Amino acid sequence: MPPAIETVDLVKEYGDLRALQELSLTVEEGEFFGLLGPNGAGKTTFINTLVGLVRKTGGDARVFGHDVEDDYRQARDAIGLAPQEFNVDRFFPIKEVLMHKAGYHGIPEDEAADRADEVLKRVGIYDKRNERFDWLSGGMKRRLLLARALVTDPDLLILDEPTAGVDVQLRHDLWDLVTELNEEGTTILLTTHYIEEAERLCDRVAIMNEGRKVTVATPDELKERGSDTIAVRLESEPSTAPDLGAYAHETTVSGDRLEVRVDDGGATAPRLLNDLEARGFEIADLEITRTSLEEIFVDLTRSEDRTVTRSSAESADGSDDESSAKREREREREGVA
Repeated sequence: MPPAIETVDLVKEYGDLRALQELSLTVEEGEFFGLLGPNGAGKTTFINTLVGLVRKTGGDARVFGHDVEDDYRQARDAIGLAPQEFNVDRFFPIKEVLMHKAGYHGIPEDEAADRADEVLKRVGIYDKRNERFDWLSGGMKRRLLLARALVTDPDLLILDEPTAGVDVQLRHDLWDLVTELNEEGTTILLTTHYIEEAERLCDRVAIMNEGRKVTVATPDELKERGSDTIAVRLESEPSTAPDLGAYAHETTVSGDRLEVRVDDGGATAPRLLNDLEARGFEIADLEITRTSLEEIFVDLTRSEDRTVTRSSAESADGSDDESSAKREREREREGVA
């Protein structure tokens, strides 16, 4: 089977702005795939290209082997989209909204009615089926967007910030539902600003920034790029940080608290304790913490920003390093870098 999503050197330009820059990405059938990135990273442009709301400037994009422009109907019929923004006709009962959606995809009226009832029950708002969109609470509106995405029984479900602005209970309810859908075989593409959401749900995640792919990895692989911190509380305050071996990347002291940054806290802690005791320190307590996925995400996107800024400055005048550095400093002062 072809991948659920495959893009090769995908480009989208708006005048001088490149919203997508040679983006190559593959999502396998059946995956729960996360798309992370700061505002303006190109996530929504990427989604809109897949569903036909945006025409690409260059490159290729396919959904289950169907080109999103040349084979638009086949590609679009395979996708269910729950967008970030509410874009529902407010003048119809919500069951009719779902029936209209099904009708756009060629589903007969009787079948569309049955499907509408089924998905409204599944998302938990069947009892609101005769109410209009404006009469729903914020959480119910989010559920309706998901129901509308599901009414065509898509093979690929795209969720663009599905839990934005909802309470904790609804967020967990939606997590359970989309996990169940994925276990039933639906491929899911999720964009989110909640890092713990991606960590909990996704098989793999892609981090985007400035229209580029920064990296693709599992949440565990991303966390392995970070480091651990071993915090040791001592019986007495040391005058200076002890000089430890090369395994200690950074050592800081604050009062009676010693913090040591290492690659693997669990494996390194016994050695650290032995080294401290050999130097005459008495240990009162010890705690190991891992770099969070959120911290790694911030570090990766910040590093990408700096790389892009340097490349832009150098391409503007590669023969004048001093001028390039000056331009970069000016960008940083202006809050661009």
